[in-house]
Amino acid sequence: MAKKELTIYTVSQLTSLIKAALEEVLPPKVLVAGEISDWKIHYSSGHCYFSLKDENAVLPCVMWASDFKNVKFKPENGLSCIAKGFINVYPPQGKYQFYVEKLEPAGVGALQLAFEQMRKRLEAEGLFNENHKRPLPKYPMRIGILTSESGAALHDIADSIQSRWPCAKLFLYPVLVQGEGAAEDIAAALKNVNRQNTKLKLDVLIVGRGGGSLEDLWAFNEEVVARAIFASKTPVISAVGHEVDITIADLVADARASTPTKAGVIAVPDKNEVLKQIANCQSRLSANLKSVLQLYRENLETILASRVFKTPQLIVQNRQQWVDDLTMKMKVSVRQYFATAKEILRKNLELIVRIEPHRLLGKKTVELNELKNRSATAVATAVHKLTVNLTAQANRLGGLNPKSVLNRGYSITKNKKTGLLIKKPGDVELGDIIITELAEQNLIESKAIKK
Repeated sequence: MAKKELTIYTVSQLTSLIKAALEEVLPPKVLVAGEISDWKIHYSSGHCYFSLKDENAVLPCVMWASDFKNVKFKPENGLSCIAKGFINVYPPQGKYQFYVEKLEPAGVGALQLAFEQMRKRLEAEGLFNENHKRPLPKYPMRIGILTSESGAALHDIADSIQSRWPCAKLFLYPVLVQGEGAAEDIAAALKNVNRQNTKLKLDVLIVGRGGGSLEDLWAFNEEVVARAIFASKTPVISAVGHEVDITIADLVADARASTPTKAGVIAVPDKNEVLKQIANCQSRLSANLKSVLQLYRENLETILASRVFKTPQLIVQNRQQWVDDLTMKMKVSVRQYFATAKEILRKNLELIVRIEPHRLLGKKTVELNELKNRSATAVATAVHKLTVNLTAQANRLGGLNPKSVLNRGYSITKNKKTGLLIKKPGDVELGDIIITELAEQNLIESKAIKK
């Protein structure tokens, strides 16, 4: 029997056969549990490339950017996940890979994991730090509310505020609070209100919505909302969900209300309490004022009962007497002062007469003339000695001056080109210009024509 010949396939044909066989045998969708490894996101396309592995095998995976945008948590190496998708062949590399359409963390919900990851990251950055939280105004008069205009939360907040603090004005900024684009809408509204608040003059902002599932409340767990609340210059109260619901917005906000109704309680004071405080202050002020008036009344009565007001002319008369006493004392003091001065002057005059100042002045004049003559003689002697010494030094310096011989008929000859003295015939060449220096700085230029 003749052997049956084997069909020869090209690489592409064989890859197509394998691809068709996989598509025929495997179900269109499969769930795969494994641990993420080699996680990478392409920087431009946003597609994700990774592997799922267990103890015995590794499965190459790819997840397109359009599917990855629905993943709420942050995939990372070592995280156990359940992936939903299909197996197929990637012809350019001749390998099969798992095309992931949905990715969930194993053992915990994706949204819960995303919440924990976001909470840890923002807490590490300091967004929940109490030092960054702004104090709420004590008596706000203009309050902004960012919520759905059709939700029950708006009515709960407004009713709570109006019942407690009816003088406040409320300003609604309608935003999406659920679904796609809600987080971006809330963040944009927060930024816009802060940007215009120099005109709006809002004292506080309330951001929130009514209760719901974790997925319904997810817009308030988005990073863009957290950062918008953190960047707000106006204090923000977060009022999301019910008592047990905690969102990232609650942790970042300056204050957290467990329900929309309690947001109004936190935002404004109770008018009855304020009126009671005002009444107490009024009572205390009235009592203090009465006490002060009574004290001044008693002081006034004491003053009016004094002798000053009974006999006011007595003060003037006493002052007149005091002036008279001072005048008499001053006259006595002046007379005593002049008498003492006259006696001192008399004694000094007697001393001067005893000293005979004309004789003392003559004696001192003779002594002064003698000192003057001796000084003049000493100065003249010193100047003569210095002059003789200076003349001798000048004569010695003149003898050492190399140009002093010029005055005795000698001369100094230099080569103009080199500037050097000519001491021998070799110091000059025929045709060189020669400068001859004579006495009194006279110069003669000549040319060497023979040597």
